Amino acid sequence: MPTRATARRRPEPEDVLRVISPAFDPDFYRAIYTDLPADMPPLWHYRMAGWREGRDPAPWFSAPDYLADNPEVQRAGWEPLHHYLSRGRREGREVRPSRWAARYFGETGWAPPAWSFKSFGATPAPAAARPAIPLNEQEAAIAAEFDAAFYLAANPDIAAAGMDPLRHFLRTGWLEGRDPNPRFSVRDYLELHPDIAAAGVNPFAHFLLAGRAEGRAARHDLGFRYDVLSRLKSPEDRIAESVRASAAQRADPPERLAAPLAAVRDLHLTFSHDDYIEHSGGLQSCLRRESARVAQLGRDHLHLFPAAAWPSVRAAGEPGPLGALLNGRRLGVFAPETVREVLSRAAPAGRRSFAVHSLLGHEPDATADIVEALGLREGFFWLHDFASLCSGFHLQRNDVEDCGAPAPGSAACTVCAYSPTRARHLDAHARLFERLRLTVVAPSQTTLDFWSDRGLLRAEAAVVLPHAGLVAPRPAAEPAAGRPFRLAYLGMPQPLKGWPIFRELTQAFAGDPRYEFLHLGGRPDPGAYAQFHRVIVTPEWPTAMQDTLTELEPDAALIWPLCRETFSFTAYEAAAAGAAVVTGPDSGNVAAFAADPRHGRVLADEAALFDAFATGEILALSRAARRAEVFDIAYSGMTGDLVAEAP
Repeated sequence: MPTRATARRRPEPEDVLRVISPAFDPDFYRAIYTDLPADMPPLWHYRMAGWREGRDPAPWFSAPDYLADNPEVQRAGWEPLHHYLSRGRREGREVRPSRWAARYFGETGWAPPAWSFKSFGATPAPAAARPAIPLNEQEAAIAAEFDAAFYLAANPDIAAAGMDPLRHFLRTGWLEGRDPNPRFSVRDYLELHPDIAAAGVNPFAHFLLAGRAEGRAARHDLGFRYDVLSRLKSPEDRIAESVRASAAQRADPPERLAAPLAAVRDLHLTFSHDDYIEHSGGLQSCLRRESARVAQLGRDHLHLFPAAAWPSVRAAGEPGPLGALLNGRRLGVFAPETVREVLSRAAPAGRRSFAVHSLLGHEPDATADIVEALGLREGFFWLHDFASLCSGFHLQRNDVEDCGAPAPGSAACTVCAYSPTRARHLDAHARLFERLRLTVVAPSQTTLDFWSDRGLLRAEAAVVLPHAGLVAPRPAAEPAAGRPFRLAYLGMPQPLKGWPIFRELTQAFAGDPRYEFLHLGGRPDPGAYAQFHRVIVTPEWPTAMQDTLTELEPDAALIWPLCRETFSFTAYEAAAAGAAVVTGPDSGNVAAFAADPRHGRVLADEAALFDAFATGEILALSRAARRAEVFDIAYSGMTGDLVAEAP
């Protein structure tokens, strides 16, 4: 038996990468571990987390078996494949194939060549395969265009380790698919130019020293929608995840719900897709205001939401425990049947009302049972989104293009990933509208008109109640003379909200002295050349966005969602602070709002947007040019206002 000596000091990450890279099988890794995000390099994932999670790097090597057979290697914290290649094979240690090998080879229909250690020898690649670019020239060229701040922001593990970003990129970063600046994609360049991938040269160095002059593209020109499509997860898979998460929830005893409700006389009941206290967003802000308004009316507020997040309505038989809040205080998690039974026994004798803000995560009959346990049938149904028309509640065909809610089963519907689950949503909402007498409440006339035109559901009545309005106009302060035109993006950097369009604008006009870009949101994107200001609206600071906008005085705000918005708080907050709203024609209520010249401008498409910046036409929206006004915002009390009007 050979001596099983294991070094006390683990090797450096760069040494691990150098040794395991030739043996790692990225095709196997991605084929077997389908949860890997499409934009994450397999080798990077394996090195950072995969081997610790028991994932195998190649069909011939089982990482967990190697560690189980060699416990001293596991105790020392060695990555198993590196240990085997650098030490274990010389010590005579055995390896076992991955338990997924047979499945993988069965699906791919081929077998690999016999394994050989010759690939780890010193035999160099053929000279003709490598461009003759000296290393010192490569490093000098890369250093000149390397963006260290971007690299550290995009790779927090490198920042946390305190590593020099340029040195890391030169040695291992490009092998892991990490990008040197926002304008260059390592993965795209190697995919577009397989001769460079085969040569094994640093792709960024090749681009700077040869590829750019040859007219080679630095990244693919397919646009951000291609990236969204490549990451699209089917609704069925999302639902399956929710079923598993819901089944794992533990229910609390009924007494935790019954005891506080015993003291309630007047009650307002609401349903939505999540906990409006724990999470932030437009709908959550609406519920906080509704809760405050019904409290003014002397009513307690019981809010029910799925204890585990759901992307769709819930079908009968699927687990659906509900979280419960009473006046903003968490009571626990309860089965829908428990909520119904408690309310039927302890239904308050005073005034009662209800509103459905979202049916996501709720089953229609269980929801109607809970409402009827209060002795109610008449209530309100809010159009915060279009979940009542499709499981793709933003009406985005495959998450990239407005679909307009075509007829179910039509060709325009069936080409979408959401088509198979659309009937689930339509049937559920139809069932709810059959059992209850619902008044539909829309936050804008644009939303109500669109919803009504589709004619898929019949409501008892309909009303428009905006979430907010602009009041008390007054002249805005004059901006400093000669300052650049300031364009702001408000919120999280999400494709649905048009973030990639803003990011591309910042990159296209980063060196243009006419413009300055601001990002106000919860987290930055290192790919954008914009000043980042952390802004999160919370119950403690509900006016955070408007206050920050007032301080920064942007000339305009780009609010360019890919979906038709039912309402946009950010549009009102921008206008209230004196910024013009710039949007596209398919943004729903945002376009209706910005069509008023006092509030902004609607441009024909993305090409028109970029052209407006290139020609300087957008400068007509500067504060000075349009004599900007600022406003106060008057917020609605939501259903509380409607309940207060009831006889």
